[in-house]
Amino acid sequence: MKHLLMSLVCVALLSACGCPGGNPGREEGDTLTLSYASRLKVVRHAGYTHVTLADPWNSGKTLHSYVLVPSESDVPSNLPEGTLVRTPLRKAVVSTSVHCGLVIRLGKGESISGICEPQYIHIPWVLERLKSGKISDCGSGLSPTVETIIDLNPDAIFLSPFQNSGGYGQLEHLGVPIIETADYMESSPLGRAEWMKFYGLLFGAEQSADSLFHEVETEYLSLKKTAEADGSRLTVLMDKMVGGVWYVPGGHSTVGRLITDAATVYPWSSNDDSGSLSLPFESVLDKASSADIWLFRYNSPHDISYEELLSENPGYNQFKAFRERRAYGCNTATSSFYEETPFNPALLLRDIVAITHPGLKNLPQPVYFKPVR
Repeated sequence: MKHLLMSLVCVALLSACGCPGGNPGREEGDTLTLSYASRLKVVRHAGYTHVTLADPWNSGKTLHSYVLVPSESDVPSNLPEGTLVRTPLRKAVVSTSVHCGLVIRLGKGESISGICEPQYIHIPWVLERLKSGKISDCGSGLSPTVETIIDLNPDAIFLSPFQNSGGYGQLEHLGVPIIETADYMESSPLGRAEWMKFYGLLFGAEQSADSLFHEVETEYLSLKKTAEADGSRLTVLMDKMVGGVWYVPGGHSTVGRLITDAATVYPWSSNDDSGSLSLPFESVLDKASSADIWLFRYNSPHDISYEELLSENPGYNQFKAFRERRAYGCNTATSSFYEETPFNPALLLRDIVAITHPGLKNLPQPVYFKPVR
């Protein structure tokens, strides 16, 4: 009895740093088959599910482990190390528009009790609930308002991890599970999309997640095959200067791989970074001055023009795509790019294939990237 009591106390105190008394040496369980996600492992056991997130910045190390236990069940006494999460989540603080969009698509929008930085969220349903007080504004995504989160008493907080961020400050001491949304560091678009299966487990929407992912996968692979069958191979330059830095997607990032899957030539395709590369203007010019197509994302109350681009940086005129007026901008202030495409990369692939393979028939007009005027 004493041993059982100690085990239950340890389980109750599980936090982001894990329980030091966990026992990892138990039966192997049933591993969920993941076809694309390389930084996620899900293993089912009797009474709980163990989820492990690989550290994107330190090969061979673990970023976070979670132990999912159904709310209606007693907590088993032999859990492995990890953050205890009672599922399904009923109240969650979701810090990004990306994950807000996914939770709603999974049919669990009612579980969103708090959001961060509503000025970057373009989901009418969320904004209406924010206005009516059914969803709370929790401040900055990088430093959420602790007092508001305490008042909400959520079941979990969804936050994006960053390299060398130093942790999550006071949030780590609230006793609320922090779900680290490291899906953006996956090395393929479908790999990131497959993380919806993990989020489906958290919200009790496993079947919806499986069905949604199957639809996304089928359309994505069909578009990729269609693009590969076309003979043209245009070179694509991505994004633009921000301050004094040009951030381009790494060759193994989700966007970098998606550009390649569109049967185009991406100047940084051989790079093995799964995040963004911070490059000086001269470096980008040297590698991509002859690119045929220029795609970039920006945030503005109005559509950008070639004149405005040139006023930002006269050097843009040195790029072939600029001179030949083959630039396409995605205004994230007026589009639902971040709410829709990260977990449905087929939508973005459709845009890029339509732009880079204009000879293909039966493809709709691009939705997110529009010709610069």
